[in-house]
Amino acid sequence: MQDTITEQRPSRIMSIDIMRGLTLFLMLFVNDLYEPGVPSWLVHTKADVDGMGLADWVFPGFLFMVGMSVPYAFASRRKKGNSNRQILLHIFSRTVSLLIIGVMLLNGGRINPELSGMNHFMWSIAVLVSIFLVWNRYPDRQGRRKFYLGLKIAGIAGLVFLAAIFRAGEPGREEWLRTEWWGILGLIGWGYFASAIPFLLAGERLGAIVLFWLFFLLLNIFSQLEMLGFLDVIKPVFGVIIDGNVPFIVLTGLIAGILLRRFGREPLKLISVFSVTGILFVFAGVVLRHWFIISKIYGTPSWGMICNGISILVFAMLFLVVDYLNKDRWAKAFLPAGQNSLTTYLAPDVLYYLIWWIGVPVLLYKQDHSPVLAVTGSLVWAFTMVGFAALLARLNIRLKL
Repeated sequence: MQDTITEQRPSRIMSIDIMRGLTLFLMLFVNDLYEPGVPSWLVHTKADVDGMGLADWVFPGFLFMVGMSVPYAFASRRKKGNSNRQILLHIFSRTVSLLIIGVMLLNGGRINPELSGMNHFMWSIAVLVSIFLVWNRYPDRQGRRKFYLGLKIAGIAGLVFLAAIFRAGEPGREEWLRTEWWGILGLIGWGYFASAIPFLLAGERLGAIVLFWLFFLLLNIFSQLEMLGFLDVIKPVFGVIIDGNVPFIVLTGLIAGILLRRFGREPLKLISVFSVTGILFVFAGVVLRHWFIISKIYGTPSWGMICNGISILVFAMLFLVVDYLNKDRWAKAFLPAGQNSLTTYLAPDVLYYLIWWIGVPVLLYKQDHSPVLAVTGSLVWAFTMVGFAALLARLNIRLKL
């Protein structure tokens, strides 16, 4: 029976898109929650508190999927005939794009309307529109290529203009854009870079990738122990790499992706390996807790290990249900988000800023006296935004880096 199921399994691993979509859905859900009105286990745990809630797993869960997708993305480019040089250029292009988008969005809340001539909402919406113009995947229509090129140029000009007029601070003490922690998309960019380069160098040689993984785990440990002060001079740019936390989470996903490609046609063996590995990761995180509290804000290795273990176990369960048992009807609601991840993440921000700017009372469910209303409203919002991204994709509006 196993052979029959293996032969019938599609070549595309649907659980990859499902889990990516699930993490994005949960990201939309927890980001929308009105924290004073919902149970604490749903939201982010405070920095100095030893513990974690659902919101503290969601982002590392997505980072894990970034790493897992790398071997498949590389295989697709190899199939198209891309050389190592072309793939390297793509890695740099994608990384820089994510860093630019992350920094632009990160700084929106700092803008001084009087110095910049735009309020926070107007500037942020203009940034998002420009991002969609630049990185939209336009249809390949022979007669409209110049028009689409014009839209891209307009988007680039828009970003340059918005960056040029940006001012924060006060008159006489004006400040420009800051990289700070690079924003969510910037963190994803650095994590992608830290996994894609090792994979380009080592390929699917699991031992070599594990060595890279150990290197970043040790960086994370040494950073938490404040032993890397000699690298402070380059931290403003490479702080995410030096901290090691984001890279070692993404590299865990990369290792899982390699294992998936290696044992994907032996599903029961793969599920067993993932289950044991996930449990070991959670156990390792509990052991590390003796030296480092579990803290997403501080990016501790104990938190990273536990999140990696949860991600591996969740993926093993999805792979079992969706790809092995073919019970996928329930999960297809998350497919649009998984297949259009960047669009799904950014498009709701346009609506948020419009709602806040105009003052339309749409978000009435954000109540501290009714946890049920607050949670239900955020669930409806998240499902609606996944549907919104699917609608945009049908209209040929979908971001692709």
